[in-house]
Amino acid sequence: MKKFSKIAALFLAGAMMISATAFSSAPATSGTEAGTSSAEQSSTSTSEDASSEAAQGGTVQAIKDRGYIVMSTNAEFEPFEYMEGSDYKGIDIEISQKIADKLGVDLEINNTSFDSLPLELETDKCDFVAAGMTIDPEKDVDFSDSYFSASQSIIVRVDSDIQSAADLAGKKIGVQLGTTGDTYCTENVEGAEISRMSKGMDAVADLIRGSIDAVVIDNYPATKLVEKNAEQVKMLDEALTEEEYGLAVKKGNQELLDVVNETLAEIKENGELDAILESYLGDDTAE
Repeated sequence: MKKFSKIAALFLAGAMMISATAFSSAPATSGTEAGTSSAEQSSTSTSEDASSEAAQGGTVQAIKDRGYIVMSTNAEFEPFEYMEGSDYKGIDIEISQKIADKLGVDLEINNTSFDSLPLELETDKCDFVAAGMTIDPEKDVDFSDSYFSASQSIIVRVDSDIQSAADLAGKKIGVQLGTTGDTYCTENVEGAEISRMSKGMDAVADLIRGSIDAVVIDNYPATKLVEKNAEQVKMLDEALTEEEYGLAVKKGNQELLDVVNETLAEIKENGELDAILESYLGDDTAE
């Protein structure tokens, strides 16, 4: 699905130069367990104290001692992570809760921009990231085993003359900053004018307004965006990429990575992962 692009890396390089004071103001929302409201989980809300404790170390024992695990995400990527009122919903939210359950702790959630997620790990703002990320061994994080297969799709207006990827050359294309779609269009579409946005829905809004010609984004979020705007946009059949999603931990945190992989293996084996995918995707799952 999404991955950190070279463009996003430049943004992160600048972010690493910001002072510690600036880090303390990074956006974060209250943590909730999957399927419960933030109000109901006020006793486990993510706070500055929680972030401070998380920074003390992401070892499994430290997580158990403090009683919660911190996951960072970008809740703008339905059906993997999104907001329904004050509740977190999505495939990655459900999987993250399984990891917390395995450790016997609460799940805390930081909601931030996608391109900020590597910095969340680097600065110990979280213990792991679950955000529909494409596994990329070149990135400075450690990825889990794959839990989902995905691809990139093209969204255009219903009256567009764009019929395939070849027609994207020289066009104005909207992407979500730091994602695979960003990287793909930057590196493969000749003469394209790339419009990078923090949310996929913003790109679709610009497409509907006519300020861009197409949107490139992961296939399942693309399906959801088209469903909500079916009279104005459509998704082409062509898949631009094939990729695998994984969770991410800080580079070198093998102990926590082992727990994540053990959890994924268990929910694959006992059918819980299939049930999670089916609940959000119906029968059209990709695992």
